[in-house]
Amino acid sequence: YCPKQTHQRETAMAMNRIQFQAGLSLPAFLAQFGTDEQCADALEASRWPQGFSCPGCGNANYYLLKVGKHKTFQCKCCRLQTSLIAGTLFQSTHLPLSIWFLAIYLISQAKTGLSALDLKRQLGVSYPTAWLIQQKLMQAMVERDAKYTLCGNVQADDAYLGGELAGGKAGRGSENKVPFVAAISFNSEGRPLYIKMALIPGFTRKAVFDWASADLAPGCIVTSDGLGCFAGVTDAGCQHRAIVADGRKPKDLPEFNWINTVLGNLKTSLGGAYHAFDFAKYGTRYLGAFVYRFNRRFHLEALPLRLFVAAATIGPRPARWLRQAEESF
Repeated sequence: YCPKQTHQRETAMAMNRIQFQAGLSLPAFLAQFGTDEQCADALEASRWPQGFSCPGCGNANYYLLKVGKHKTFQCKCCRLQTSLIAGTLFQSTHLPLSIWFLAIYLISQAKTGLSALDLKRQLGVSYPTAWLIQQKLMQAMVERDAKYTLCGNVQADDAYLGGELAGGKAGRGSENKVPFVAAISFNSEGRPLYIKMALIPGFTRKAVFDWASADLAPGCIVTSDGLGCFAGVTDAGCQHRAIVADGRKPKDLPEFNWINTVLGNLKTSLGGAYHAFDFAKYGTRYLGAFVYRFNRRFHLEALPLRLFVAAATIGPRPARWLRQAEESF
């Protein structure tokens, strides 16, 4: 124990504006969204910022009906009835909206992720219900970030979800290892801006081309450790700069400190919160949740509201659809 060194570390931490954000406290959140009525008003404002508009004819005049737990709007023109939760991630739910909003708060504020088991305990619902809420909200995160691409200077690296199985194949051939690509963009000062992570079928030039076409802006400059598959970024209209390890492991190269730090944080998050899950089937969502929180790390206070808006606009994602395997590559 060294008091001087400890003080230096604490001082350095105090200067980290990301770590020491005020964020949105639980009391402050409950003051805004603690009742079903408050949540319903927020959902209505999110769906129709300019006031109700009939999805059938666009008319703004309606009757408000009392049907079930949630508001139902009946258009005065075409008589179409529209539930407040219809066409949202909350469609067909039997849970109070306040439970959904609390789940959004808990998941968005959990720096290292939140397991379905922890969510079950905090919401007071069954495990299957907590798992479904978690998967739906992570899917909203994935689809929200799919709208954006990385641009400018980008670092990319290959990585795996999962480890080797006892008695199974070793190394890259392990049956339990699911390959994915991680990338990070930088500002003009070399500080990290945004990240992208995506499962791929294998480390081939074609797979990297498909990934780059979806997640990178044409013309960006991609730096990698020289693994042959990353030549695929040039096929997607990007520039490629390979830094050869020259006898060292890529993780030991100072040029890749940031991407290695992000991957280390991902490993800590997944290992600490989830322990194990079906990497190939659900990996996209767990990666997407990590990416979503990282990309909004400067706006911790607004993160719950942003996730709520994503949930309100994504559309229904039924349980059967969520349980299906990832699309084949």
